[in-house]
Amino acid sequence: MTYYRKTVLPNGLRVVTESMDHVRSASVGVWIGAGSLYEEPHEMGVSHLIEHMLFKGTERRTALEIAREIEGRGGTLNAFTAKEHTCYYARVLDEHLPVAIEVLADMLFHSRFDPEDLAREKGVICEEIKMYEDVPDDLVHDLFAGELWRGHALGRPIVGTVERVKALDRDTILDWMARHYWPGNMVVAVAGHLEHERVVEWVEACFSGAPAAPPAVPAPGEPPRANGGIVMRPKEIEQAHIVLGTAALADGDPDIYALHVLNTIVGGSTSSRLFQEVREKRGLAYSVYSCHTAYRCAGSFGVYAGVSPSMVEPALALVTRLLEEVGRTGVSEEELEEAREQLKGQLMLGLESTSSRMSRLGRGELTRGFVYSPDEVIARVDAVTRNQVNELAHRLFVEERRVLAVVGPKETEHELQRWGEVHYG
Repeated sequence: MTYYRKTVLPNGLRVVTESMDHVRSASVGVWIGAGSLYEEPHEMGVSHLIEHMLFKGTERRTALEIAREIEGRGGTLNAFTAKEHTCYYARVLDEHLPVAIEVLADMLFHSRFDPEDLAREKGVICEEIKMYEDVPDDLVHDLFAGELWRGHALGRPIVGTVERVKALDRDTILDWMARHYWPGNMVVAVAGHLEHERVVEWVEACFSGAPAAPPAVPAPGEPPRANGGIVMRPKEIEQAHIVLGTAALADGDPDIYALHVLNTIVGGSTSSRLFQEVREKRGLAYSVYSCHTAYRCAGSFGVYAGVSPSMVEPALALVTRLLEEVGRTGVSEEELEEAREQLKGQLMLGLESTSSRMSRLGRGELTRGFVYSPDEVIARVDAVTRNQVNELAHRLFVEERRVLAVVGPKETEHELQRWGEVHYG
């Protein structure tokens, strides 16, 4: 691996960089192996709440001063929480990279968690949760995950629930951070106009004071057991939003690149089977696509469509027929070759920004302990065979149990009853 460099500090913090001499900017992200997957039921939403609170002031800076440190230099500062990790990141001119690293470290290790700020931010997050309830095409994916992985942390919403968020207190937050926010569970990823040795110096100066390990390292939970079923969330809206899917492959599965190819063929582009049949030929939906999500311990594959309530049954019948057709008769060599080229083009076009390169470094190092080079990814895509894709399609679309999740008007339930017993989620 020559396209990026890696240094491990004495306290276990990993620093990975990729130099891009043709740009004048740099993106830095601190990736932490802490997300909703690691929360106990009474801790639901704590990782997302912490993400918010780290912007509310440190022992040295107010919330406004944190923002001005980066934005006042023309940069951007943000964060996101996922199920397996949380990332705090900034994009700045190369000359301001040391400041960005220092600000991120200050937020991570010296945030005040002022009780008044905490009470205020819990109110903000409760409004965020209500906002998601008003976005049915996002809500239906959470409903699908909750049914597929019922009873497991992967099935819980990242933001938590209003009741759980209101119940979180400062001691719970600090205890959770002590167990998860430690250098051995972090990766600092930087991409842009930089010198690796200088970046390591800046990171070591800001992060070396953190303890090498927490009092107790959390043990990984058990992988989820996939369920089947039909779940509905009634909402008085104009469309019914549908996700039909199943359990799929975990991130490290040897067939994961075959799944990338299969997804592209089934519903990953406007030339896919789903888009052409559901939208172009029959006009049943404006938005229709397939997607897959891969975690370390599990994965899922789903088809989304937004349709009129009266079109739920024909849309489901068509999607089911298309999936079973792919599962039983497979894909063509022409489809395989076109999907390969689409994936390779998307990869290379996505590497044109420092932010995307930083994300590849951070996520790869945190998840696998190494990062595939673009050439290695292309080679793995090219190595996918038609038999490999067809065997995977049969497994996912014929053998696996399915989950159907729907957000839409209550009268839609009548259409769903033909497919099985419906319960509310």
